[in-house]
Amino acid sequence: MKITAGQIGRASQSLGRGTGPDEEPRNVVGVTVNAESHAVAKATWRDLPAAQQPEYPDAEALRDVIADLESYPPLVFAGECDQLRARMGAVARGEAFLLQGGDCAEAFDAVSADHIRAKLKTLLQMSAVLTYAASVPVVKVGRIAGQYSKPRSKGTETRDGVTLPTYRGDSVNGFDFNEKARIPDPERLKRMYNASASTLNLVRAFTTGGYADLRQVHAWNQDFVKSSPSGQRYEALAREIDNALNFMKACGTDPAEFKAVEFYASHEALLLDYEGALTRTDSRTGKLYDTSGHMVWVGERTRQLDHAHIEFASRIANPIGIKLGPTTSVDEALTYIDRLDPEREPGRLTFIVRMGADKVRDKLPELVEKVTASGAVVAWVTDPMHGNTFEAASGHKTRRFDDVLDEVKGFFEVHKALGTHPGGIHVELTGDDVTECVGGGDEIFVDDLHQRYETACDPRLNRSQSLDLAFLVAEMYRDQ
Repeated sequence: MKITAGQIGRASQSLGRGTGPDEEPRNVVGVTVNAESHAVAKATWRDLPAAQQPEYPDAEALRDVIADLESYPPLVFAGECDQLRARMGAVARGEAFLLQGGDCAEAFDAVSADHIRAKLKTLLQMSAVLTYAASVPVVKVGRIAGQYSKPRSKGTETRDGVTLPTYRGDSVNGFDFNEKARIPDPERLKRMYNASASTLNLVRAFTTGGYADLRQVHAWNQDFVKSSPSGQRYEALAREIDNALNFMKACGTDPAEFKAVEFYASHEALLLDYEGALTRTDSRTGKLYDTSGHMVWVGERTRQLDHAHIEFASRIANPIGIKLGPTTSVDEALTYIDRLDPEREPGRLTFIVRMGADKVRDKLPELVEKVTASGAVVAWVTDPMHGNTFEAASGHKTRRFDDVLDEVKGFFEVHKALGTHPGGIHVELTGDDVTECVGGGDEIFVDDLHQRYETACDPRLNRSQSLDLAFLVAEMYRDQ
């Protein structure tokens, strides 16, 4: 099987505009196939404690799987990671905006053209709206092709007096509540690799083969505006975009950037056996790259400074994200910068803040102020999902769309007050018409959750709610 560089669309992320004279060239094809396939000689993170790792019953089977993965081709290449790092540098400097989104936890049985196309379509629609409103390039990064693992608050789950290991994502064990399914199986790591390769190949085809044509994406948005209960509110912005495209068409402008897009893959670097096995040495520079995705992040539950996940992140040259919850101290934030971005290079480090709608206005300002005063230039991104989860009376985990929107508003308000840049949004979403979060233009109620509650883990915004969010964030950006 040929593993290709799935996200090297050469398009600008803005309406017919390049990425700026100071950024690296967009065409990096000539320097992407450069990751050596041997294992990393000294994996320093393996000597440290690592939270949220599966307890595999067969250590020898795990070693065999790791050896196989170490021999597999990279899923992405170092040059692509460098390209995204340059794009994230623009985000950190306030010259671009990040849209990062996708499933809470991907599933092996959802690796289909229809499912991937629907998710990509939603992200492209959101991006078109945000690009026009912000008048800066939108960097498009999916929670995709690797997001098959999830940290959990409890190691076991009990139902009707039966206690079994918690479901930790398809890369670890099965969702079905029985002993066989819940035993961690290292062979699932190879299934994750193959599923990620298939997904990347489909994304490449969609983003470079005409499906992402800006005019088609705008037509989809026009259909949404016509059918949405909130459509009248969005109609003016949609009409502005339509006028801009018609003007360019009348001028005979038909740039290649309209027909294809750059799209990158990201996931939480949770399972260090997998991430380490796909870490390669770049033959150009001798640096290490995690070739399982272009960007990886360390989660709220695994960001202990003296543990393995931060050590792993410090060793690789990919752009790195760190999830910061409301308990994050200024000293912690500054230490993450020292550990992960000692050269203070814009684009290296992204702080993904997940405070909760009721805390973001109180907790975020001091972090932004002190980090900015330190001279570090990080990208600030809001995750308005994870701090706003609650359990409905029906037992479903859910989120209120209004809470999600309010946290984004609070994030923008903090940056406006401080004169800093709101760098982007990180959202759990799907392109399907699920009923997992309440509210939004389609008015999903708690009593509706059971109708299409399909997530394997946390609730996601559906397609309509995601587009509602994009139009509303566009309004916020214009008010900055």
